[in-house]
Amino acid sequence: MKSETIAIHGGYETDPTTKAVAVPIYQTVAYEFDSADHGAALFNLEIGGFRYSRISNPTTAVLERRIAQLEGGVDALCVASGQAALSYAILNLAGMGHNIVSVPQLYGTTYTLFGHILPSQGISVRFAASDSADAIEKLIDDNTRAVFCESVGNPAGNICDIESLAQVAERNGVPLVVDNTVATPILLRPIDYGAHIVVHSLTKFLGGHGTTLGGAVVDSGRFAWKDHARRFRQFNEPDASYHGLVYTDHFGAHAYIARARSVFQRTTGAILSPLSSFLLLQGIETVALRVERHVHNARRVAEFLRDDPRVEWVNYAGFPDHPHHALAQKYLGGRACSLLTFGVFGGLEAGKAFYDALRLIKRLVNMGDAKSLACHPASTTHRQMSAEEHARAGVKPEMIRLSIGIEHVDDIIADLDQALAASQARPAALRAAE
Repeated sequence: MKSETIAIHGGYETDPTTKAVAVPIYQTVAYEFDSADHGAALFNLEIGGFRYSRISNPTTAVLERRIAQLEGGVDALCVASGQAALSYAILNLAGMGHNIVSVPQLYGTTYTLFGHILPSQGISVRFAASDSADAIEKLIDDNTRAVFCESVGNPAGNICDIESLAQVAERNGVPLVVDNTVATPILLRPIDYGAHIVVHSLTKFLGGHGTTLGGAVVDSGRFAWKDHARRFRQFNEPDASYHGLVYTDHFGAHAYIARARSVFQRTTGAILSPLSSFLLLQGIETVALRVERHVHNARRVAEFLRDDPRVEWVNYAGFPDHPHHALAQKYLGGRACSLLTFGVFGGLEAGKAFYDALRLIKRLVNMGDAKSLACHPASTTHRQMSAEEHARAGVKPEMIRLSIGIEHVDDIIADLDQALAASQARPAALRAAE
């Protein structure tokens, strides 16, 4: 099936008991066992089925299958947030004394996890000088357990050369983990270009309405864990917490997700509620249509901003002179994402004046909503970073990040126009007062 069809039908057959066409909300904590032996078999992971909603739930299972199909993976784990998904994805690969290698252009909270939280747990993160494959490969050593990138950087807007990064990772015996939140599987499926693991904040474009938190980890099923048994012992040696079960022997291509669910979700509990899974499924049904409108509106907005003398610069990969334009053609089919950044002429104060004057566009830190949203990264998502770290991540003091929604584009542009007028009036008034 094509993506548009998977988004509506993937992972679900009509409920055999009730004949419900919509996915039921299984609002239950636990599931009855047929017998003591049945319960034992479930807890030993000898058979499939449900035992406790901290581990798996029928509503969430549909969401997991649908996300896996959309991304072209073999399996998925859905959890309480995008950050929980990222944490589980990395902790399932790396432990004390290991490292991961990352591109420098990252979402602010991801940087906090990599720069501060993981090192406190004995996992070091090596930030490359750029997102190039050469810069990444220089930092890989015998203790490296993953290469990480965002397919489209938030808020930097860079587009990573996933195919080249996947080749580097494969050559060095580690998986490539890609955060595909901004692009969505509608614009890009990283697994098609060699990525091994994909993570998502389902809160953003896939949910699409700013109502529901959620995250997903998707496994391609293609990384050869057995071929790298010395590096990834956790998949290839007996797990004492499961009676000596060996994940690669028992689960085959599903070993990575099975261990993430059994070891991390089961014991640390970042659970996605059944109602949240249901709401996210509703959002996913329309994601293809919404992304089409997001992309159309974003181009119109970018063109408006580029031609306006009150705007100093625009970072939009859809323009031919953008440094990542060729990668947008290769990976996004020429459709630049609806996340873009720009700088208001007049610097920080003018940018703040613009931001304060917005009326239709909402001032907040989410993205991927049906509504148009604006963020000042230096004040919010990247607030904890130093000036040097801002520069590495592509964050400028005057930067405004826009997540263009699906309203009528004329109304979006009208709001930008009046806010730009305000941006020039406030600094002028300040200068006159001086």
